[in-house]
Amino acid sequence: MPKQLLLTSFDIWEPHHVSNASDDLLAAMEQQRLLACIEAKIKLLRKVPVDFVLAPQQVIAESDALKPDLILCCGMAESRTLLTLESNAKHQLDHQLDILWTTIDIERLVGKMLFTKVSHDAGAFVCNHLYYSVLKHIESHRLCCQCLFVHVPVLTKTNLSLILKDFYTLLQMLV
Repeated sequence: MPKQLLLTSFDIWEPHHVSNASDDLLAAMEQQRLLACIEAKIKLLRKVPVDFVLAPQQVIAESDALKPDLILCCGMAESRTLLTLESNAKHQLDHQLDILWTTIDIERLVGKMLFTKVSHDAGAFVCNHLYYSVLKHIESHRLCCQCLFVHVPVLTKTNLSLILKDFYTLLQMLV
């Protein structure tokens, strides 16, 4: 039976943004029919609001309804030039730092890709918060599901085909 994947992307959050690279990536994957080549049932949840409350609510609600084997959340990282696979998400509560780690062997994954690296800092914004919230939900409900957050650089004519190739490779290895 094919694996069930939930892929998410964010909407824009700054007035000067025309689009969000995470959503541009999923749109390009669809447009080039690359998602259809993945041997999995793929559900897209695109343009999730960049909001600390709404983003986790929407992704977790979709996950609870779908019961996927894997949740792959994508967000934009304007300052990065490569795809980055986030190893963990952090949450500060009452002077105590809680760190949750993906159960996916991301070091093995990046070894097969040229324009992707591991990151140990998902940031301090909604991307990290969403990742932490989903990992916490999986842990606290003992779900048979894995989660990974991928930061996507701004896509250009120069890097688009390279990023698409690595993202396709990532999906192939995860299923």
